[in-house]
Amino acid sequence: MTTRILFVCLGNICRSPTAHGVFAQLAQQSGVDVVVESAGTGGWHIGDPPDARATAEAAARGYDLSPLRAQQATAADFGRFDLIIAMDHSNMAALERMRPADSETPVELFLNYADTLRDEVPDPYYEGGFDLVLDLVEEASRGLLAALSARR
Repeated sequence: MTTRILFVCLGNICRSPTAHGVFAQLAQQSGVDVVVESAGTGGWHIGDPPDARATAEAAARGYDLSPLRAQQATAADFGRFDLIIAMDHSNMAALERMRPADSETPVELFLNYADTLRDEVPDPYYEGGFDLVLDLVEEASRGLLAALSARR
C-alpha cells in the first residue's frame, strides 16, 4: 500500500524540500512505497527551486533537490495525503487552521520521529544552519521510515 506524505514548512524552499528529497531517496533505497511532496504554508516562493544553500548542503550528502519547485499547502491536501508532516509548531498551527471540518488526516511534527530533545526543525533561511537541518531531517526520515515499516 502506498503512503502519501506531504512535508510542510513556511516557504517550501529550505526545510520541507530538504525533507522531501531526503525522505523520498531513503524510502526508495529501503523499498518503502511512498508518494512524497512538499509545500509551504505561505505562497511567496511558488514555482521557485529550493534555496541554493539547501540544495548545496543536500548535494554534498548525495541528495538531489534540483527537480523540486515550491508550492503552497491547501485545504485540498488533507484529502490528497495520508500524513502531513510539519517542520515546526507554527506550520502545524497554520495547517490546522486550513483543515477541512471532516478531515481526519494526521498532522504531526517531523521531529516526533527523531531521537532528539528538539521538537522543531529550525528555519535556516536567515540564520543558516543548513547542515543541522539536514542532520535532523536524515534522522527523522529514518524514524518515519521505521514507523511506516512497522505499520505494514
